[in-house]
Amino acid sequence: MNKTLVKILSVLFPNRVVSFAYNQLTNPQITKLRPHEIEVLETSRKETLRFHDFDIALYTWQGGSDSVLLIHGWEGQAGNFADMIEELLANHYTVYAFDAPSHGYSSKGSTSLFEFTELVGLLIKKFNVKKLVSHSFGGVATTYALYNNKDIVIDKYVLLTTPDKFIERINDVSEYVGIPDTIKQRLIARLEQETGQNVELLNVSTFVQSINVAQALIIHDVDDKVIPIARSRNVHQHWKESAFVEVHNTGHFRILRTKEVITTVIKFLQPNTQKDAAHHTTP
Repeated sequence: MNKTLVKILSVLFPNRVVSFAYNQLTNPQITKLRPHEIEVLETSRKETLRFHDFDIALYTWQGGSDSVLLIHGWEGQAGNFADMIEELLANHYTVYAFDAPSHGYSSKGSTSLFEFTELVGLLIKKFNVKKLVSHSFGGVATTYALYNNKDIVIDKYVLLTTPDKFIERINDVSEYVGIPDTIKQRLIARLEQETGQNVELLNVSTFVQSINVAQALIIHDVDDKVIPIARSRNVHQHWKESAFVEVHNTGHFRILRTKEVITTVIKFLQPNTQKDAAHHTTP
């Protein structure tokens, strides 16, 4: 929708514009998988989990006794991890993944960070994993899940880019749609009323200070156009258990299938790996 038109409609029909912006936040638009990603998904053992009003697609690739759960980002899906899944299997890991509500092959409907978060906590316990790899917004859902479930103890946690403040997500959507500040404030009020949460307090850099993670690794491309690297850096600066790796020429999505990044992740997940030096760079 044209931003000039949005501004006009914001004056004439503010409630409709708030609903439009709300739908942008709660109805993910999913891109198609590449042929190779579909091929890797087809090698998994599939099952369906009923979760609230959704049928959640679960995937298992059986390997060794060591296991890892993969958490995709907003508007992503399990298949996006195809290249990493193959390398994890080559290193004898059992791999678990899923499509979040209204993502991938899970059933569709309006959803939110809070459903995503609840599901992640449930799956960590279901699969009894001690190692996690998240991408993008999946890092928000995962970290929030760990914050809400203090009984969960994680050995290794990799975040392939991460946002920090949920309000930044609202700001990004507001700018993309072109809504004025008055409408954005009404959008925030609606979100807070429906969720019972203060969005200003939903910050990854806050959550990480009280979660049970022995070692974490954040990897972020310096030229990421979707999530500025400064957001990941702020999370790292508030998280003493984390190391930070800057990479180049991977962008926001290609980072998932960049060989050097995958190698770094596999090495980190291995037992007894100590934190690498912060600000290490990968070509």
